[in-house]
Amino acid sequence: MNKQKAAKICGIISAVLVFLFITNTVFDYFTYSSTLNSAPFYIWVLVNAATYVFPAIILFTVFIYLKRR
Repeated sequence: MNKQKAAKICGIISAVLVFLFITNTVFDYFTYSSTLNSAPFYIWVLVNAATYVFPAIILFTVFIYLKRR
């Protein structure tokens, strides 16, 4: 696979993951009820970050590395 294609794919997937983080966090905000959940809302945000943002950061780092090479 060409490095340019791989870089473009990493960039697109990274952007999609950030978009999914935002939409999932907004959805969780509207469905969150403190009386039904024992965990505070920031824990939900941290779980979403671990699910979406950390892989997006890794892919974005690969994107920058492949773009420069």
